[in-house]
Amino acid sequence: MSLDYDLVQSLQNQAPADAWASIFGRAWDVCSPPIDVSKAHGEVTRRDRTVGDLDLYLATAGWDLWSAYEASVPLTSDALATWWSAQSGGKAVLILDALSLREAPWLLAGAEERGFTVHDARPTGAELPADTTPFAKSLGFSQRSALGNNGAGGAHKLAGARTDCTDVAWEDCAALVGSEPAWVFWHHWPDCTLHAHDDPGKGLSSLTDEVVEHLTGDAFWKLVFRLAEGRRLVITGDHGYAASGHFPDSDRDQTEYLKGIFKSGRWDGTALEPGAWAPPIDLLLQTRHGNHLFVNGRRKWRSAGGYPTLTHGGLTVLEVAVPFIELSRK
Repeated sequence: MSLDYDLVQSLQNQAPADAWASIFGRAWDVCSPPIDVSKAHGEVTRRDRTVGDLDLYLATAGWDLWSAYEASVPLTSDALATWWSAQSGGKAVLILDALSLREAPWLLAGAEERGFTVHDARPTGAELPADTTPFAKSLGFSQRSALGNNGAGGAHKLAGARTDCTDVAWEDCAALVGSEPAWVFWHHWPDCTLHAHDDPGKGLSSLTDEVVEHLTGDAFWKLVFRLAEGRRLVITGDHGYAASGHFPDSDRDQTEYLKGIFKSGRWDGTALEPGAWAPPIDLLLQTRHGNHLFVNGRRKWRSAGGYPTLTHGGLTVLEVAVPFIELSRK
């Protein structure tokens, strides 16, 4: 993998907020255009590798940008809270757990094919760590499961919403949505199936098959239609994911260090001092969810049971960037 010289020059000369806007904008431009279903495997992989140029920059020359991430990137939780308070009529949010920019083409194409009006489509940023509970807490929920069966209460940022959280089939989800004017529905997919793709020969390729099956099928769009019935709807995610099965293995010394700290994960909450490598292979960041140590960039290592082929929580673009798509029924 090599870095585009013009990209490096541009990012090096920009203030952190502008650099992050360029990084997210480029990732969106790469990932969001329509995909021919017959070419989905190769195209999704190609786009993932193209975004890898951004990760290479961030892991080497631009690693200090991560300390400015929260102050520079429009975070999904903040965008949702702002959007929610600005809507005077019916409104709904569909959170798909671990929805990445890779899935944006299928959502945008499906909305167009089924007669929706897309009012906004852009990337927003996950919390750090890019995990489920920090996102839930940033919205005022104690955890994801608190939304189940309208159990979230009223002390959160999406005031007045009826809530639910489940992993049941899309048709059953649609049946759960009543006529209440405000809804927040958090579905566990695709996060709940990521580790089903850990076997050799699976990973991003087999997940792509699953994504196409779900997001081009009538069952999923039945839920979208129900949520958008009399409501403006936002579809988004709490975080993305890394196709870590495609990452290069670290060398022996780095492997021993990373395995000792992170096991088979992408972040650690003990706030230890980072390693002594330059450029750094991990970063200690002070976030609004506390101090955490994060794996920096696209790297994996040999670990007991094998390193996951799909995971999240580290510092790569497709782990932290998610779609934020606002639509309504015509």
